[in-house]
Amino acid sequence: MAYRAIRPEDLEWITRPHDPDEAPRHVAELSAKAAFAHTRANLWRYDPGAKGRRHRHPLQEETFVVLAGTLSMYLGDPSERVDVPAGGLVHVEPRTALQVANHGDEDLLVYAYGTPPESEHAEILDPAV
Repeated sequence: MAYRAIRPEDLEWITRPHDPDEAPRHVAELSAKAAFAHTRANLWRYDPGAKGRRHRHPLQEETFVVLAGTLSMYLGDPSERVDVPAGGLVHVEPRTALQVANHGDEDLLVYAYGTPPESEHAEILDPAV
């Protein structure tokens, strides 16, 4: 098939592991659903107060498009906080430390995609926040 269309009702949201006192984050994995061959992508939904794991990819560049809320991203080493509202994006080069957080009072929705596809090679780092 030459195209794939994914509608919101087609998404399966998976709540990522978190401590009982931590706000959750949820992922809808898109790569297989969209049959991506050369990239990978996910939709991420962060509850208010949720944060991701600080990490870096050795080869993959990543782009984060903010669909709703305000993305707070901690970039580099030492970390620099960058806040991006809905409609904006952050592009992160390979080997750059990053951590996502939602410091707002509404859900954060982010489309994240990367190339080349790398899913198991991220180096997990100590948190910046």
